Amino acid sequence: MKKIPLSILDLVVVKQGGNAQSAISETVRFAQHAEELGFERFWMSEHHNMANIASAATSVLIGHVAGHTDKIRVGSGGIMLPNHSPLVIAEQFGTLETLYPKRIDLGLGRAPGTDQQTAMALRRNAQDVSMAFPSDVKQLQTYFSTENSTAAVRAFPAEGLDIPLWILGSSTDSAYLAAQMGLPYAFAAHFAPAQFRPAIAIYRNNFKPSKQLAKPYVMACVNVIGGETNEEAQINATSLVRMFTGIVTNARSPLQPAGDLPDSYKIPEVRAMVENMLACTFIGDKETLRDNLGGFIDDTKIDELMVTTYLYDEVAKFKSLDILRAALE
Repeated sequence: MKKIPLSILDLVVVKQGGNAQSAISETVRFAQHAEELGFERFWMSEHHNMANIASAATSVLIGHVAGHTDKIRVGSGGIMLPNHSPLVIAEQFGTLETLYPKRIDLGLGRAPGTDQQTAMALRRNAQDVSMAFPSDVKQLQTYFSTENSTAAVRAFPAEGLDIPLWILGSSTDSAYLAAQMGLPYAFAAHFAPAQFRPAIAIYRNNFKPSKQLAKPYVMACVNVIGGETNEEAQINATSLVRMFTGIVTNARSPLQPAGDLPDSYKIPEVRAMVENMLACTFIGDKETLRDNLGGFIDDTKIDELMVTTYLYDEVAKFKSLDILRAALE
């Protein structure tokens, strides 16, 4: 098995019995644990109008987590650029990079990370700003470049800073853009695995070298639940399955403890949708994870593995990370 960097994606999910404050506190502890284990980066994602996800102000949380860690890279998985002016994002991430040099990543997504009505409330000047995503990414690059020093509009303290940009994807559309711009590509296989393999093939086949990147770099995000035994891991994974069942049935709730699956999961159509979304999910003890993740890494030839770990019990969540690290040593 090829040894590759390991990273974390965290949605700052609110648990049953908890609130946004407790979710953020746990995210900080999780990032600190990942740093102790030698993980490469810790990303958080931007979502809006979702009561059980506390990562809406993603840039603020990146600064908070970076301030409570020492060396792990911290970034966005991602900033949903259609919601923001490129100038504002350049200023925010330039400030973060100034505060925490050589530790900040800027992952960029095309989707709004919310419903259309909320998207309009976030950025009210256009009906479909996602169409401007390629030009917005280029504008961001311009604000970070020293070549912009004579422009009328400049981004401070962003100008001249080396902040790695990533293109995020859950379909093949983003693969073409990442390849054309010569940027690293992070795919959301943890919830949209269907187009993962076609997308990374498109990216690799069409890649054009850039100032930032000489050759293609693929990071896959998958769900991982580790346990001392396969049975323990399967029990712990019921929280993940319950969460995705709630997404599919539009019955969202705070993250639930491990337990019996809801009756709605027994509906064949619902179960099929949940299983399709969780196709890139790896559950088991150290040996099982080593075999299954090792096969996935060797087969897809990814350059980096990012994982999400939806576990209700914090001790079990930390232990899952320990088991994952041991499995891939």
